[in-house]
Order: sequence, then structure tokens, then C-alpha cells
Amino acid sequence: MPIYEGATVQEAIQKGLSALSIAKDEAVIEVVEEAKKGFLGMGKKNARVSVEPSVAEEISEAVEEVVADVTAEDQATPVVELELEEVTVPEEDSRQVLSELEDEAALTQLALYLTNISNELKAPALVKMKREDGLIVFQLDTQKQGILIGKHGKMLNALQYLAQVFIHRVAKNKLSVVVNVGDYRQKRQAILERLAERTAEKVKRTGRPVFLEPMPAFERKQIHSVLSKDDAVQTHSEGDEPYRYLVVEPAKRYY
Repeated sequence: MPIYEGATVQEAIQKGLSALSIAKDEAVIEVVEEAKKGFLGMGKKNARVSVEPSVAEEISEAVEEVVADVTAEDQATPVVELELEEVTVPEEDSRQVLSELEDEAALTQLALYLTNISNELKAPALVKMKREDGLIVFQLDTQKQGILIGKHGKMLNALQYLAQVFIHRVAKNKLSVVVNVGDYRQKRQAILERLAERTAEKVKRTGRPVFLEPMPAFERKQIHSVLSKDDAVQTHSEGDEPYRYLVVEPAKRYY
């Protein structure tokens, strides 16, 4: 772990934050050794601190790299940045209220819904549905992947949330769906697995819980699945959708 020194703890922390180009609230800081004044100039020691990017910051950087890779060939297309609140489920048409639909009919309506949204975002997509590993995946094929993914995957997560809300509204049965653009989800899964491993090591090293960034339910399940094999940690979710997040903490028997 990176160690930074200074005449005081605050000076050492500031050196670490400057070196990493992050704010204090984006860092995990541990005081390794307090400064010592010494006596008559003898035995004087600098303060030593460990400064690392928080897990949330690390995963954001990793996701940003994936987005950059995906959009490398689409530099001429501006990335549309919309908050979740700006993309809403359309008001129900009083002439045709969709509800209690059988599975296939509900999934067909969702495909049409996602097609309409992609058109409105000026990134028309061919929506394909497939089933893999027990999930219903809606693959959006478009020439403007950057728009439908968004910075840090924000737009794709917004589409994911809207798709889940829509399917819960119109389907008779409870269905879980995943929205994907290009191979973003596959790359994201690899990142989440690395995140899970790093988080578990941090929890075991510090003995303190780590709060991850909000993410869709199926991504939380991916991390939970990886960490369920580690007896030293346990996981649970907190918060409300779409801002529900995962907490990784020491297993009770290890307290």
C-alpha cells in the first residue's frame, strides 16, 4: 500500500491526495505512524499515512476505461449524459393499458419500448432477446454505443432500471431482465469479479465494512456469488432501488 510522509498527519494526507489527484472523500486513509517531535532534535520522525482510492473510486475508473474502449470508434458522436430522472416511463395510454400480459407478450412489449427509447436518444438500436445463464438478456445493437452506455455506464444502468420497472408493470409473472450494449456487460462482469476480490481483501485487512456504489440487482448478485465462497466475509444490500448498494463486512464469527 502507498505510504506518504509529512511533518504532520494532515500534511502527509495532503501529499497522498495530491499524488493520487483525488479528494479526501474519495480516499481510504489510515494513519500508519504519528509524527514525533523528538527531544533536542533527536528522535524526530515524520507522520506516515496510507492513502488509497476508495473501492467506489477504483470501480468508477475501471468502468470509465471500458466505456472509453467501447466508444473509441465513435469519437464523433457526443455522449448523451442524462440522469435517471430525465428518462421516464411513458404515461399509460388510456386506450390501451398494458398489464397482466403473458411472458412472451410482455417481453415483446419491452423490446418495442427499448426500441422507442433508443430512437428518442438518437441512437437507433436493433433489439434482440436471448436467454443465457437463467437471465433474459435484451441486446441493443447500435452504431452509437457511447450514447446508450453513457459516462461510467450511467445511461445503460438507467435503461436497465426502466426496463425492469416496465416489465414489472406489464407482465403477469415476475420476470428479471438484463439490458446490454455491445459487450459492455461481459467486461463489467470481469470488473465486478475483481472488485469483489479486492473488497474482500480490504475488509479482512481492516476489519471494517465496505460500502459499494449503487448497482443493479443482478450485479449485486454477481458480487455476492463470488464472495459467498469466502467464509471470512458476508454481504447484504441496503437502500432503495435504483440506489440500492451492497455492503461487504467481516463474517460475524470473525468479529
